[in-house]
Amino acid sequence: MKFLVDNALSPVIARRLQEAGYDAVHVRDYGLQTAEDEAVFECAIQEKRILVSVDTDFGSFLFLPRKEKTSVILFRRTTPRRPDAQVKLLLANLPNISKALKQGSIVVIEQTRVRIRPWPTLIGRRRI
Repeated sequence: MKFLVDNALSPVIARRLQEAGYDAVHVRDYGLQTAEDEAVFECAIQEKRILVSVDTDFGSFLFLPRKEKTSVILFRRTTPRRPDAQVKLLLANLPNISKALKQGSIVVIEQTRVRIRPWPTLIGRRRI
């Protein structure tokens, strides 16, 4: 799996994911730390990366019609603020969410639960 870590999260998260054997980059690696959310989301789509963020605005991009799709992981509410703790929580949940991420979903990770919402059926279809 390939990950793009949003600027709202520490670059440490991308490094720890790399250390765990994943292809992960932080938006700073691309010079996108001040980019609009749309540009970050498009980068994730173009590179077929799963976007990792705390910014709930990214969930709304999943509802826009487009040919390509990606998944979004959101850390919410009770998740720890420390990057090492966030990575530990993500890595602990990856085995259970990897199938949904490959199919295109928004995954909300909280300290005590994980919610998975698959892409709506119209996402990825072009209107003719």
